[in-house]
Amino acid sequence: MALQDIYQGILNFDREAVPDLVKKELDQGTDVSAILKQGLIAALDEVGERFGRGDMFLPEMLAAAEAMKAGLEVIKPLLSEADAQAAGIVLLGTVKGDLHDIGKDLVGMMLEGAGFRVINLGVDVHTEAFLRAVEENKPQIVALSALLTTTIPAMRETVSILKQRDVKAKIIVGGAPVTQSFADQIGADGYADDAPGAVSLVRTLLGR
Repeated sequence: MALQDIYQGILNFDREAVPDLVKKELDQGTDVSAILKQGLIAALDEVGERFGRGDMFLPEMLAAAEAMKAGLEVIKPLLSEADAQAAGIVLLGTVKGDLHDIGKDLVGMMLEGAGFRVINLGVDVHTEAFLRAVEENKPQIVALSALLTTTIPAMRETVSILKQRDVKAKIIVGGAPVTQSFADQIGADGYADDAPGAVSLVRTLLGR
């Protein structure tokens, strides 16, 4: 039940133990995909469910995601580019004028843990930078974040221009001032109000 130990280590927020448990599994010949799916992804799914029920709060979810990321770093070199491409590529960034990144980075960590290739553009990302990154990386999903009410107009602008340029990727949005109604108004393809919801949304949009 060593994979269960990885699963439990993430739920216990044990950032130190999880990488060692992952290495132990690799040394014993356990398949990398089994470690990813039955250890890391299964634990993050449970984290999402507990958060949704109110049994886990944001600091705990962040701690669990950090533990997962530590384990993921061990197996990432062994995951083929083909595997990441098959799961999907997500382009992620906080819009122009906004320097907040905790929520965005949590979404990115959880998406990586769920098997997606995440390209994190950081904060204060101008529309032109999103466009360049879309052209270079051909993502299936573009995820925009904003935490300030003063920067949601930049989110509107970015969505509008991406749509005008006929970008094929699905565009999703999130952040404290963002609502489903606002997402609908600006023509986004999806909205999530927390990191587990973002993972579920991406899976749904990509038919995973």
